[in-house]
Amino acid sequence: MDLKKFALESLDESSETKLNMKNACLDDIIRAVELVADTYRAGKKMLLCGNGGSAADCQHIATEFMIRLSHDIQRPALPAIALTTDSSNLTAGGNDIGFDNVFARNVEGLGSEGDVLLAISTSGNSPNVIKAAEMARMKGMNVIGFLGGTGGKLKPLVDVAVVIPSSNVQRIQEGHITAAHILCEGVEGSLYR
Repeated sequence: MDLKKFALESLDESSETKLNMKNACLDDIIRAVELVADTYRAGKKMLLCGNGGSAADCQHIATEFMIRLSHDIQRPALPAIALTTDSSNLTAGGNDIGFDNVFARNVEGLGSEGDVLLAISTSGNSPNVIKAAEMARMKGMNVIGFLGGTGGKLKPLVDVAVVIPSSNVQRIQEGHITAAHILCEGVEGSLYR
């Protein structure tokens, strides 16, 4: 393997994906910022769910909202809960009600009407994320999907679909975290500048 060639191709593909996001995702990212800002203005909260790397992204994004992203803005914590971090909850749920139901159960218990669920799935086909979105709809919550490829089965279940224009999981995940930083910084700016 020619590592230099591989690294250059990866960097080029990553850059191309981000440039393609301007046409494919910009309006949806802005809609997501407006929806989350309105959620917080109404005194509501955000729940986040996803699997694997997307689970790590949930934790990262929830932290940006709870603590802060922009160091030049002094603001209160914005309530955001990553449903991916409680190992006792996830393992009990996986064992007792099935892994496909673990996020939906947490949305049922923690979600309220007017809250927002950020559902992250690179394929848009993760059964447990789909069930969480369905539960969120039943509870009167709004749903934002961070997706990839075609958006999968999750796309028609969400209010705002940010679909990264790639079929490469790594590029989709990179696009998700870029969109998430824009989301958080945009919400902070909308509420506190």
